[in-house]
Amino acid sequence: MTSAAVPLSKRLLHGSVPRALFCWLAAQYIRLVWYTGRWRILGAEHPERFWRDGRPFIGAFWHGRILMMPCAWTTKMRMNMLISQHRDGELIARTIAHFRLATVRGSSRRGGSQALRSMLRSLKAGECVGFTPDGPRGPRMRAADGIVSLARVAGLPILPATFGVRHRKLLGSWDRFVVPLPFSRGVIIWGEPIELPLDADAAALERVRVAVEDSLNRLTDEADRTCGVAPVTPDAPAEPPTEHART
Repeated sequence: MTSAAVPLSKRLLHGSVPRALFCWLAAQYIRLVWYTGRWRILGAEHPERFWRDGRPFIGAFWHGRILMMPCAWTTKMRMNMLISQHRDGELIARTIAHFRLATVRGSSRRGGSQALRSMLRSLKAGECVGFTPDGPRGPRMRAADGIVSLARVAGLPILPATFGVRHRKLLGSWDRFVVPLPFSRGVIIWGEPIELPLDADAAALERVRVAVEDSLNRLTDEADRTCGVAPVTPDAPAEPPTEHART
């Protein structure tokens, strides 16, 4: 592949120094958006109850709404975000590190079992973990079952969260990634904890997966409408694997 065929953004980010500079600038942009905007946090009592008692939980955020999530973390309690091993994941990991948020690298496709073990160790150590259940490649705003599997093994609740903003740029990516603009009005919304019993069977796991998906979509719709913008619609649900695909 010739250099002309490679997107300019990827060529500019080739090398550790340009990537480090890009991530530092991205972190400063998030701060700029936060401090120049009029932001509210709704439902903060849900995570604060856990933070106050030093109890860990699993945070759930849609991939397209991850940019302002560092500003939702208003505690010194450690957070470990699951980030894919893709190059884009590296950029996200290095950006949120400027907010003292740690990362676990892996996904359902690559490094999944190792990432699961790392997240369980973090949760057992009293730390929180963050999960984008539609990442790393979608379908958009449709929860895969990895987050409920983690919740069942860990015996901990899932807390959904999202954000909306009045002035924004919607990228043309699969997740319709939301880039807030400075000097805007925005809202971060936390939802109620979603519990999962340790002895949950397959049917119970599916019910909780749907509950996580529905809660995140309802909160995201509320956040967008509160800010006076059209909600982003979810993709069609993923087709279940056929018998041939499972064999």
